[in-house]
Amino acid sequence: MSPWIKLRKIMMRYFAESRWYTILGVTAFYAVTTYWLLYAADEHDLIADVDFVYWLAVTASTVGYGDLSPTTSAGKLIVAFYVIPLGLSIFAMVIGRVAAWVSLQWKKGLLGMNSLHLDKHILVIGWNEQRTMLLLDLIIRERDAMPERPDIVLCVKADIANPLPGVIEFVKVDSFNKDEDMDRACVSNARTILIDNPQDDVTMTTSLYCSKRNPDAHLVAYFDDESLVGLLQDHCPRVECTPSVAVEMLAKAAFDPGSSMLHHDLLSVEEGQAQFSVKIPESSPAISVAKLFTNLKRKHDAIFIGYAPNSQVKEMVVNPSLDVTLHAGDTLFYIAERRINAINWSSLNAD
Repeated sequence: MSPWIKLRKIMMRYFAESRWYTILGVTAFYAVTTYWLLYAADEHDLIADVDFVYWLAVTASTVGYGDLSPTTSAGKLIVAFYVIPLGLSIFAMVIGRVAAWVSLQWKKGLLGMNSLHLDKHILVIGWNEQRTMLLLDLIIRERDAMPERPDIVLCVKADIANPLPGVIEFVKVDSFNKDEDMDRACVSNARTILIDNPQDDVTMTTSLYCSKRNPDAHLVAYFDDESLVGLLQDHCPRVECTPSVAVEMLAKAAFDPGSSMLHHDLLSVEEGQAQFSVKIPESSPAISVAKLFTNLKRKHDAIFIGYAPNSQVKEMVVNPSLDVTLHAGDTLFYIAERRINAINWSSLNAD
């Protein structure tokens, strides 16, 4: 095998993938040899400390400001036949490598291959096609009305790409119960975890796993089979389960026409009034339902409908008596045109 063929194989092996260490090595070789060639050609002005780095950068990138240039014949030949051709090759290699890296990162993000570094985010686990898209749309609308605007992460096993690139984060995993997979979605740092899978058994196991990994998160799970709700809450009492209420709405509408439209209006973030909740801050004094009901309507045009003592939603009281007193830490539920982000709690206690 001739030396030229050997050299070509070596060059192909090291430059085919344009790895960073190859680029750095070639750049260092290029800079050192250029320095010594210019030194040998008596181009001392071009190799003076910082001027050399500046001149080599603008020459190799073909910017060429012209404020520094070779003056000797040997220097001009070196620049024409060595510095510029090799500099262009290295510059093209760097640009190509950077473009390939950016493209790879974008592709990994689109396909959910990256690991996230988030905290206090909303994690949606599962993919139900149009239902999940509707869920994401509603969450985004609700999120946009909040002052802190938490990140939204969709975590799926389905073979899909990010359905809302640039709007939500996306992670694709092999299992919802594997630590190395779910750590990529920062499951232990999520503030809220919503689980909605096509299979109830997957929802069950995922709920148990997430409850163990992040016991402080607000965990919500959807089941088609309501018999599984009690089983899950026996093991994870803090999990909020949301079974389908379509049959109940159908029966209610039969005897109270318009009931289904009313419930749709209360849940919609686009049409009319909607139902919201807020936790009474620790610094607020106790307040009676009578004052809360009257002042909430007068000052915020909102209607108080119930409360959860100490934020325990399982003990929720709807339409409580006017003489009931609410305390700091209770969660109150109200109907309003939009979420109230700045409540003056002292004014609600006024006579």
